[in-house]
Amino acid sequence: MSGTEELLVEPDALAAALDRPDAPTLLDVRWRLVGPPGRDDHRAGHLPGAVFVDLDTALCGPPGPAGRHPLPDPATLQAALRAAGVRAGHPVVVYDGGDGMSAARAWWTLRWAGHRPVRVLHGGFPAWVAAGLPVTTDDPAPAPGDVTVAPGALPVLDAGAAARLAAADSGVLLDVRAAPRYRGETEPIDPVAGHVPGAVNLPAPEYVTDGRFPPVDALRERFAGAGVTETGVVGAYCGSGVTAAQAVLALHLAGRPDAALYVGSWSNWVADPTRPVATGDTPGS
Repeated sequence: MSGTEELLVEPDALAAALDRPDAPTLLDVRWRLVGPPGRDDHRAGHLPGAVFVDLDTALCGPPGPAGRHPLPDPATLQAALRAAGVRAGHPVVVYDGGDGMSAARAWWTLRWAGHRPVRVLHGGFPAWVAAGLPVTTDDPAPAPGDVTVAPGALPVLDAGAAARLAAADSGVLLDVRAAPRYRGETEPIDPVAGHVPGAVNLPAPEYVTDGRFPPVDALRERFAGAGVTETGVVGAYCGSGVTAAQAVLALHLAGRPDAALYVGSWSNWVADPTRPVATGDTPGS
């Protein structure tokens, strides 16, 4: 069973680790769905030694029918990680602006790429600052890394697999978007409102608050309330696979390291007008 010590790190513990000769590689992955760019935040101040890695261009592929944040090209991802100093088998810590979403997607992407020793700074940059720890504007120049990207180390759903999971009696597909989007009442980003038929709504605030996760027992209880069992197949989607990556991280914390991410998420589902769309409070069929 996954433990928080393997997935999350608190600011004080990270500060202590950075003082050691084998300090982890730090990646600043701050990002907003609608600007300004996270790189601007990095330039204004970041953790000492942290290298900025862009979610849109390095950790994800270009938007299109596969979704707004599809899987990255492995060669492009490998080049970006090596440029950031990521070394094979060496620990990495990722952090964002505090909501935990882009850090979770970075965590998921590195794990999917076969790099297992990666943790998320719990609470992100605001937690680091609140702890009174140092911030710098110095531009880091890491030695090139040698990580090799080997895709497929975490389970992924495509649209067909997501549909089958949503319809299955022995599993659950979680839709972690806000309830009005799930119900089809509003859709601020994608062209069609509603949800994958059979998907169960569990909005992200039910299991994470301001980028911080509740105790493991509370996580298990909340996922169980949405139909997640100890053994049934579980997957998650959102608008474009960023918030859902945070759900997968929460499921890992709750002891479900087999949780699958529908990377394309709703933005991929509605790219094909022949796919069915459900609305209303209930999963539908």
